[in-house]
Amino acid sequence: MAAGKSSYDWRFDSGRLCLDLVATGIGTSGACELLDGADRLADWLVATGLVPEDTRLDAVDDTWLASFRQLRTGVDLLLTAELAGRAADGALERVNELAAGAPPAVRAVRARNGLLVRALSADLECRALLSAVARDVVELLTDPVARAGLRRCEGDNCRRIYLDTSRGRRRRWCSSEVCGNRERVARHRRRAAEATVAAELTS
Repeated sequence: MAAGKSSYDWRFDSGRLCLDLVATGIGTSGACELLDGADRLADWLVATGLVPEDTRLDAVDDTWLASFRQLRTGVDLLLTAELAGRAADGALERVNELAAGAPPAVRAVRARNGLLVRALSADLECRALLSAVARDVVELLTDPVARAGLRRCEGDNCRRIYLDTSRGRRRRWCSSEVCGNRERVARHRRRAAEATVAAELTS
């Protein structure tokens, strides 16, 4: 199949590729599997920029899907442990093993409109894409500044991990437009309900 524009509303507000992968298994309202098939994974690979648009992704199958889900679980365990000040050496070992591989090689080619665009230099390989994500994990956790910005969303029913790059590091939600807005709406409803109860008691 040829990769194209994703037909799904992916969210990429976590701040890092590896965090966006973890988010595909979490959602914003409890457990939610977003990578529920090989086609979805193919869409996600294009949407993240891991592979250039118009790349043929015929090789993406259930084996790829299982590998990406396995990496996602390991990264989630690793980051959750880091946030809690614990070690997850098994997950770390797997990430390091994948990070040692070579990421996809790319080259610049001339598009029909004359502009230069990215293209893969060789056939697409699952291991190379996993390596790219694993390297992002390694870079994140070994960068003291980035590591200090790791946060867990405070939104109700949201477990997303995100990178807080806001001024003063005061960001509370993975997305102000999603979880932040939900909390503001909930807060408004609580206040309205409290005002109604107060009015009834004084009437």
